[in-house]
Amino acid sequence: MSDEDGKEDSNNFAIVRDEFRKVLGNKFQRAVLIETNAHEGPVYVAAEHALYFTTVPEPGPRKIAIMRLALKGDKFPFEAGQLKIVRQPSNMANGMCLDQKGRLLICEQGTLDQRARISRMILKTHALETVVDQWRGLPLNSPNDVVVKSDGTVWFTDPNYGELQGFKPSAKLGAFVYRHDPATVETAVVADSFNKPNGLAFSPDESVLYITDTGANQAPGTYFVDLPHHIRAFDVHKGRHLRGGRLFATVSPGCPDGIKLDTKGRIYTSSATGVQVFSPDGDLLGEIHAPSVFNFTFGGPENNVLFILGNTQIWQAKLKANGVRPAGAT
Repeated sequence: MSDEDGKEDSNNFAIVRDEFRKVLGNKFQRAVLIETNAHEGPVYVAAEHALYFTTVPEPGPRKIAIMRLALKGDKFPFEAGQLKIVRQPSNMANGMCLDQKGRLLICEQGTLDQRARISRMILKTHALETVVDQWRGLPLNSPNDVVVKSDGTVWFTDPNYGELQGFKPSAKLGAFVYRHDPATVETAVVADSFNKPNGLAFSPDESVLYITDTGANQAPGTYFVDLPHHIRAFDVHKGRHLRGGRLFATVSPGCPDGIKLDTKGRIYTSSATGVQVFSPDGDLLGEIHAPSVFNFTFGGPENNVLFILGNTQIWQAKLKANGVRPAGAT
């Protein structure tokens, strides 16, 4: 049926523009994969047919675990296999991605006693090393999300949520977005105009970088409507600088946390009620309903399944669209 705004709704999705049907396909399916504690950092590892993610922060010391969920079957819907802890405590791990060698890059927000950093884990051995933990001698705040460009550079956001939530000392840096080059060990600020820079993702040709701002969410449970809850877009200049920052879309209800793109350049972002999908021009096409979404990722053998994290469960949704494959997923 349609609501008064002309939006077609079902239990699983809402269509705002007909183009969204190209995303859903004729046989859209959405199902719960597993009931479990799942909050941030989802990464599908094709070589293992497994999903890695981080858990909801616990009260008190706010421990977070990195988990690995094995998947059964090569066709949708998948079945949940063995679920095991990869690392706990994890230095408050948050966003994660794969690098070009299939290693797991981890945003470690840090604690009162341990520095924040971007770390790199070899999946077979779980061996860890630091990629970057400072800028010009000053410690990072609370790295939130990370992506790897095709040239091997590491781009990440660094809001001050750790300070606001009481598990980090006072911030020594602004809420910046960084580019780190492992080849030269150079780290540069590429954007400083955010309140709370959060998720980030490149367009399929890497000419545009999309970055979410969750400034409307300051302390846990807060929402300030006059602070940012939007996505900004930047042109990538000479592969290393950001130019022409502009508003791409404002997200409501809630804030845009996780963000991904499909091969057609459509932008997917989390909201308070599900995963919203926008055209490359910034038009809202529709939403895949899923409660309490913070983050999600594309995965599966054809990279056409959304794994959606909802704090107490992981949803799986089969699409007609295919996600842009991350650097280490081939």
